[in-house]
Amino acid sequence: MTGQSEMTPDGASSLSLRGSGKYKPRAESLSPPPCSHSQTPVGAPLKDVEDNQLSLKSSGHRDTSPETPSGHRANVSEKKQRRRWPLKMWDLVVDQWFLIVMGILIAIASQVQVPKSQQQLKQTVVNYLAVSVIFFINGCTLPTQVLIENLSRWKVHIFTQAQCYLLTSSISYGIVSACATDKDFMDPALLIGIIIVGCLPTAISFNTIMTRKANGNGALTIAQSTIGNLLGPFLTTALLKLYTSTGAWYTDILPETEGFTETYRYVFKQLGLSVFVPLLVGQIIVSVFPRLVKKVFIEWKLSKLSSFALLIVIWSTYDGAFESDAFSGVQSDNMVFVVFILIALFLVWIAITIGVSWLWLSREDTIAVAYLVPTKTPAMGVPITTIMFVGLSEAAQSRIQLPMVIYQGVQTTLSSLLTIPLRKWQATESSPRRLMQAETLELDDQSQDTGSHRRPAHNRSASTIA
Repeated sequence: MTGQSEMTPDGASSLSLRGSGKYKPRAESLSPPPCSHSQTPVGAPLKDVEDNQLSLKSSGHRDTSPETPSGHRANVSEKKQRRRWPLKMWDLVVDQWFLIVMGILIAIASQVQVPKSQQQLKQTVVNYLAVSVIFFINGCTLPTQVLIENLSRWKVHIFTQAQCYLLTSSISYGIVSACATDKDFMDPALLIGIIIVGCLPTAISFNTIMTRKANGNGALTIAQSTIGNLLGPFLTTALLKLYTSTGAWYTDILPETEGFTETYRYVFKQLGLSVFVPLLVGQIIVSVFPRLVKKVFIEWKLSKLSSFALLIVIWSTYDGAFESDAFSGVQSDNMVFVVFILIALFLVWIAITIGVSWLWLSREDTIAVAYLVPTKTPAMGVPITTIMFVGLSEAAQSRIQLPMVIYQGVQTTLSSLLTIPLRKWQATESSPRRLMQAETLELDDQSQDTGSHRRPAHNRSASTIA
């Protein structure tokens, strides 16, 4: 016995077992039962499985394997993608319905206008009634404590208002100074209008709607809009006086400005009746009838009326511009220049604002400030220019106000489109923050005594989300 002995699975030598006569091949004792041609033995090698499947196919038996070919899966995924594409387009249309309706209203205003004799009445009704509806709804849907807390953030107020007035006005004046090199090319009234756009206060109602649509801090937007429009009569007139007193050639068409008493009276009257009174009434109603207000504005979604009121304000602005033939009296190359300059101004302003605000503010506050700084209100710009520049011809007045009208369409379009990326950007921060708040509440509850009162879990989650 010079050969090597083989080891059986139980550890005994096969050679010694043969010698003792007790050896029995293990393959025979563990041999599987005979199987039919439609079955594969359990534990069979992969090659045997493949051979068995080939034999089944050759013998005419159907392959019942659950595996799906890769080509079929690709076709299914392509069909799903084709089905999702119309749904995505419909979601985009629903999300941007405001922009679509605004385009339709501007097209209507370009064809049919309110008669000239009724323009003043239309402007008064819209500026007071539509804006009042917007701030009444804001007063009903905004918690009083949240509004008070945001009104007390004086550092954010200084930071925001400095950008609303100093940043925007200086950039617009710098661009006008750089472009006003050819007297024969640009209309001086349009250049003055671009400077006026940069000096205007933030929009009264538009930025509030856009901020909420982008999931920003709506309370901060309302507080800043109120403060900015209170400062507007003083800062806007002072900045316009500063930038139009430089002796540049395009300022030669302006008459001498006198006192601004009429400007202050008009602006503060409009703010009091269309902003402060509706906001206060809304706060009183929500404190007296909280359940009814929640049912009407949240469950019945009547808060959407503020968006329709804003559309009426935009339509009124373009209706007045088309009725006065402000667009027809401007050269086409000047019009293209103004449009591109205003688009560039909006993008530069909002880019600087987001870049600076993100360094020390939350994303909700950054979104609010991003809509506060670049958005401007023609509701104050039109009366200010009318009162300050008394003596200008009606055609010159229309051309000065034209950049404000165009900028309203620019800011509405770009602001509405930017709600999509800003909403996604804000969501990436809110989820971890809410999770941390929930964990903090859980730790606080665990640290309390066992006999202390515990809030139910659903109440904790609700307060965290709120």
